Amino acid sequence: MKVISTNISLAPKSFMWNGAEEKTGIYKYPTANGLFLGKTDVKDDTVIDRKHHAGIDKACYLFPSDQYPFWRKKYPDLEWDWGMFGENLTIEGLDESKIRVGNTYRIGKALVQVSQPREPCYKLGVKFGTQNIIREFIAHNHPGTYVKIIEEGEVFAGDDLKLMEESNNPLTVQQFYELIFMKEKPQNLLKLFMENESVPQYKKDRFLKYIK
Repeated sequence: MKVISTNISLAPKSFMWNGAEEKTGIYKYPTANGLFLGKTDVKDDTVIDRKHHAGIDKACYLFPSDQYPFWRKKYPDLEWDWGMFGENLTIEGLDESKIRVGNTYRIGKALVQVSQPREPCYKLGVKFGTQNIIREFIAHNHPGTYVKIIEEGEVFAGDDLKLMEESNNPLTVQQFYELIFMKEKPQNLLKLFMENESVPQYKKDRFLKYIK
């Protein structure tokens, strides 16, 4: 895997939602200066809603460049550039079906740990000009992933992602994502989910009611 682009939002963008003005940092664009991955966010990035974005478990968002052709074909009239999905790092070769939650990677000077998939919200719909993207994004099953920052450091386009340690728990990012939206939660998958030390505790708490 390799970093194709480092993306950042230097200022919030305003938009109207349900008759009220809101702001978002989802409009991110490539930067030639690289990024500094901090413990709770990317340095100098715009984060508006810290209840749902940034923080220890969502310090940096990675999205696969390999999925861009699919979405460009679906939305050809948009102005396309890296960072379109609000990701800080656009990654070549990122496959959520193979990456385990809890894997640790060296990216540039930073050491990161895979924590959870991205769940789309209405702001992605605002970015794409239609809320249909939410349903489509869920169905496409390639959400990208958030990472924890174990060691802070700079990351630049061209940096490789080097697997430093693979999680002993086989739960993948894609399985995590699928589990979120399943009406019937398979107990074997729930077991992996609950036993995975890298799954955020607040996520586990929400799934307790599904355990039989």
